[in-house]
Amino acid sequence: MATLNTWRVPLVMFAAIASALTAGVFLAFSTFVMQALARQPAATAIATMQAINITVINPWFMTVFLGPGVACLGLMALALRRGMSPETRYWLVGSLLYLIGTIGVTMAGNVPLNDALAVVKPDSAAGAALWAKYLNVWTWWNHVRTVAALLAAVLLTRSLCP
Repeated sequence: MATLNTWRVPLVMFAAIASALTAGVFLAFSTFVMQALARQPAATAIATMQAINITVINPWFMTVFLGPGVACLGLMALALRRGMSPETRYWLVGSLLYLIGTIGVTMAGNVPLNDALAVVKPDSAAGAALWAKYLNVWTWWNHVRTVAALLAAVLLTRSLCP
């Protein structure tokens, strides 16, 4: 655990910055990407979202999205080792927000919707019916993970202030 203590500040900074970047990506989707897709014919919107869901799996995004989760696990371990203090409380709450509210919501809410969308033909009646539901439900879950990532970034950043 001495290594985690040595890397405490860089670990918190990485987790906070990457959480904020993740919140920004999700905010962009909630505030204009999904709204633009809603203005397109269902077949076009489905095909575009299918392409987005494939291209998002890349090293840059995955580092920004999953990296804070790994850092948060380290911070939680360090917090449990060090005991409760204002700093470690921020780590624990911020980490839980990111792990549950961002990664957990993605896995339980957004990914199943993406998986369902991936197998429909964009120009089918089934695709159009799914899109109508997908658009609202996916965006709602996206709002949740946006707020969770942002709050995690704020709390992790706050832990660095004396």
